[in-house]
Amino acid sequence: MKKILSFTINHDTLERGLYVSRIDGDVITYDIRMKKPNGGDYLKNPAMHTIEHIFATFVRNSEYSDSVVYFGPMGCRTGFYLLMRDNVSKESVLKLAIEAFAFIADFTGEIPGNKREECGNYLEHDLAGAKAEAKEMLKVLKTKTVKDMEYNNG
Repeated sequence: MKKILSFTINHDTLERGLYVSRIDGDVITYDIRMKKPNGGDYLKNPAMHTIEHIFATFVRNSEYSDSVVYFGPMGCRTGFYLLMRDNVSKESVLKLAIEAFAFIADFTGEIPGNKREECGNYLEHDLAGAKAEAKEMLKVLKTKTVKDMEYNNG
């Protein structure tokens, strides 16, 4: 099989951040790398699950809701994929990600979609863990610009 583009990126040199992974027609896939790949520190499933619920709900309720195609976890547990229509600028996507992580970091109340009838694994959530991971990611994203969104395959 032909190797997919994301497997051609040297994950040993990849740092935490927000990257444009691929463009398919009018859909841009952004990689939100919360953990350094192969670094031995990965997102724990309950916190990752909670981030997924809150981030997805936040962006689908944002001004860009009609442009959000998908938000979900990476199987390697280093981050998430955010698929957006190309009518949203990269600057706006970076700003949206910062706003979403700030929202998660300060979130109180019931986790969206956390009822048995709403989620296939509703008991596996960790709000405190999600908030801590969001705070760490905010530190990273606040230092980034659109120029940092390109993979450096060094």
